[in-house]
Amino acid sequence: MSVIELLADLQAQQDKTAARADELRDRIEHLTAALAKTEARLANLVTTWKVIAELAPASGQPAPPERNTAHQAIVNTFDQPPDQEFRAHELHERLGMPTDEASVDITRSRLGRLTRQGFLTQPGRGRYQKRT
Repeated sequence: MSVIELLADLQAQQDKTAARADELRDRIEHLTAALAKTEARLANLVTTWKVIAELAPASGQPAPPERNTAHQAIVNTFDQPPDQEFRAHELHERLGMPTDEASVDITRSRLGRLTRQGFLTQPGRGRYQKRT
C-alpha cells in the first residue's frame, strides 16, 4: 500500500467518522429538546395531581392523612374514644407534646386540614371530633 492510498483511506475514515459525529450531535440535540419538553409536562402533571388531590379526594373518600408522625399521632388519638371531642391544647396534653402556643397553633392547622379532608368535624368552636 502506498502512502497516497493510506492517506486516502484515512481521509475516507475521517469523513465517515465526522459524518457520524454530526449525526449523533443532531440526535443529542433532538433528544435534549424532547427531554426538556417531557420534564416540563411531568412537572405540570405533578402540580395538577397535588392540587386536585387537595381539593377533591378520590371517590368521595377522604384523602389519606399526612405520614408525619405528629400528624398520625393526632389521628390515632381520635380513634381511641371515637365520640370524644378535643381541643388542640387538650391533644397536646394527652400526647405529651409541648403546650407552647406555637406548637399548639401547628396542631390547630393540622386539625383544620383533617377537617377539610373529611376526617374530622367541628362540633363547636375550637373543638374537633372524628367524623362518624
